[in-house]
Amino acid sequence: MLPAINLKKRNIGVNFNTDGKAEIKLWAPLAKSVELLLTKSNEKHALKEASYGYWLLTTDALKPDDLYQFVLDGKSPLPDPASLAQPETVHGPSQAIDICAFNWTDASWENFALKDYLFYELHTGTFTSEGTFAAIKSKLDYLKELGITAIEIMPVAQFPGGRNWGYDGVFPFAVQNTYGGAKGLQHLVDVCHQKGIAVVIDVVYNHMGPEGNYFGEFGPYFTKKYNTPWGNAINFDDEYCDAVRQYYTENVLMWFRDFHIDALRMDAVHAIKDFSAKHILREIKQEVNQLMAETGRKHHLIVELDLNDTRFINPLEKEGFGMDGQWIDEFHHALRVAAGGERTGYYSDFEGISHLEKAYRDAYVYDGIYSPHRKKTFGSKAEHNAGEQFVVFSQNHDQVGNRMLGERSSQLFSFEMQKLMAGAVMVSPFLPMLFMGEEYSETHPFLYFVSHTDPELAEAVRKGRKAEFAAFHAEGEAPDPVDEATFNKSKLQWDLLEQEPHATMLQYYKTLIALRKKLPALQHLNRQHLEVSSDENTKTLILKRWHENQQVLCLMNFSEEHQQVQLPKNQQQWHKVLASADPEWNGPTTSPETVDASAPVILQPESIIIYSN
Repeated sequence: MLPAINLKKRNIGVNFNTDGKAEIKLWAPLAKSVELLLTKSNEKHALKEASYGYWLLTTDALKPDDLYQFVLDGKSPLPDPASLAQPETVHGPSQAIDICAFNWTDASWENFALKDYLFYELHTGTFTSEGTFAAIKSKLDYLKELGITAIEIMPVAQFPGGRNWGYDGVFPFAVQNTYGGAKGLQHLVDVCHQKGIAVVIDVVYNHMGPEGNYFGEFGPYFTKKYNTPWGNAINFDDEYCDAVRQYYTENVLMWFRDFHIDALRMDAVHAIKDFSAKHILREIKQEVNQLMAETGRKHHLIVELDLNDTRFINPLEKEGFGMDGQWIDEFHHALRVAAGGERTGYYSDFEGISHLEKAYRDAYVYDGIYSPHRKKTFGSKAEHNAGEQFVVFSQNHDQVGNRMLGERSSQLFSFEMQKLMAGAVMVSPFLPMLFMGEEYSETHPFLYFVSHTDPELAEAVRKGRKAEFAAFHAEGEAPDPVDEATFNKSKLQWDLLEQEPHATMLQYYKTLIALRKKLPALQHLNRQHLEVSSDENTKTLILKRWHENQQVLCLMNFSEEHQQVQLPKNQQQWHKVLASADPEWNGPTTSPETVDASAPVILQPESIIIYSN
């Protein structure tokens, strides 16, 4: 087993000690010789072989901001796998960065408990016209006023070119240079904390991107034991895996310790192949716990998971992997089908209103029942997992961008239905997440885009996108992911905020978010204090939540007709706190301020009414 990780500093790649010398540690277990190449002077400095396949060097020849590469066995120079900066693309030399030199001003910042997170997912390149971390700072006051408590930034690990969703990153430690690099991200986080906003970074530990991926040149970072959609799996449990596991654990600790990131969203952890006695996620959680004990800071680990397996989110003491929360796509799928969305591909598993009812009650829709789409019994019950462990949404980067034309809800559903879907998310006993622009009904699509420089790879991506939509029976041609115009079409249109109906939608979202924070029954995520029922014939759903003496009743009509619903009898009167169909929100008619439980309520088409006692 490798020596224990030093929690106080990064223990891999190039780091600078208190004397200003570069301490270099490279894993290359199969190499016979390793040299540091200084790009500017063309000098070479030999590294000394150490245990477990590591090579070491301490030198004052390499200074912060210098460019460097490694030469293995006299072959062509290679960038550092643990590089902190790639200023000349993924194929160029690495740049030495003193990651600890940043002057933080957030000593008084205290991360929120997970139950208080209200996520806003954004893509740095398309969130603003500039597409940089610095430009995000100009929108923080807007997000604060909206009611957001945490921004979730799509992956920032260095990728080829300047246009990518981020899931083709090939340097997990290097922050994308076109976004502003390491210092730009540190400054953004510092400003977010000054304004009371937490920062979540999306990280990818299930695969590497295809272009600029030099990891195989250094050692067995991958294993042929398992096939993944991206090729050979990352080596978490085969020969030489100890150093690979430590590499990724070090990466987690770096984000928390050196960038002051508050939470990580780990992409598609179901694609991580690890049959070790201790799963890599469990090991990561243990190391993060130690870091938190040492620093006194709080950090959260959230996973994207497509297995409906509570082992991932159960605590360590219950033999779980200890992840704090997960994205739950099934709520999204049930909501979209209930709203009248198509039932192709994986949506074919969802029955709409009845499955939305089940999602409110059980979190997982498929919790040990037969899945026609998967053609097998699927999932486990999440009855003992708290509401704060589940992140829900009406759209996200995947569900929008994985459509052939990248249509947002604004292009697929009516204005009234968009308001209903937003309400359905906000009244849930789970953690809500918005996808950038949905709060004002952004009309631009969010398309899939890349900027691969390898022509063969670019063509392969084009063909792959076309094949992907066969299961959805999509007609026509997918926009070219490599064309810069595809990227530019995906940028937000901030001028829409001053126009209708976008200004009204924004005020509606602000009101919804404020209600969620104000009403104890919505604020407290007690899944036991919930009753829900639905009617498939009328496409109506009644959700009741309560905390102590405060009760909230949410009536939803997903049909295009007026519907009549009967209120629960245990409360004499209900007072309206929000009705999406009111003229205030560009709706057709005003709902009564007070209703008597003895009389039925008429619901406007595609609407939600929230009552309180």
